[in-house]
Amino acid sequence: MGGDRRHGRHSRIAAAAAGAVAAALALSLAACGEESSSDANEAAGKYPVKVVTAEFPAKQQLGETTLLRLGVRNTGHKTLPALTVTISVGGKEGRNSMLPFGYRDPQVGLAQPDRPIWALSARYPKANGSTTRAGAETSSPKTFDFGPLKPGATTEAVWKLSAVKAGNYTLFYEIGAGLGGTEKAEAAAGTEAGGSFSTKISDIPPEVEVTDNGEVVEIEGKTDKRR
Repeated sequence: MGGDRRHGRHSRIAAAAAGAVAAALALSLAACGEESSSDANEAAGKYPVKVVTAEFPAKQQLGETTLLRLGVRNTGHKTLPALTVTISVGGKEGRNSMLPFGYRDPQVGLAQPDRPIWALSARYPKANGSTTRAGAETSSPKTFDFGPLKPGATTEAVWKLSAVKAGNYTLFYEIGAGLGGTEKAEAAAGTEAGGSFSTKISDIPPEVEVTDNGEVVEIEGKTDKRR
């Protein structure tokens, strides 16, 4: 009988200990769940940024290769989940196109209505002087994802483009802070981060001359007068 009582007492102690461990584990898991939930929501919000570089030639010619440069600095105190750049040509045809540097031809029955205004070179865009391609593809062909951006850090992205369609165009760019839809990049005074370039692509070749040292240069003024 004494042995049974001792065994019963040990069983009750073991059961109580097991219950305590289970309760502690439950609390731990609950805490982890709360932390995970907090981490999941941490990305949501507004992220201050500054566009420190925005360069694209205002005058171009068919067949000419130029560089589009955009530099974005994280001026806030937390890391941007994902620095994104969305590019689109202005106007209805540009907005409707799936191409970042193209337009949608309104003609009915075209097998491929999306046509380029600029052809994007392979292995571009590139970032911060890297020799490898940056700007990961996203669900939208117009949006380039350059990854997280730490506080105070700057990402400078470069697109290499060749003009293939003459005309006057406005190229818009929008800076984003993530791909979830709840992260917003903001410039000064709470305005949306982004901007635009106005560019004229001419189909008239420039007049050039050869300098005394053998360099071929455009004759300033003469090409503009013919446009």
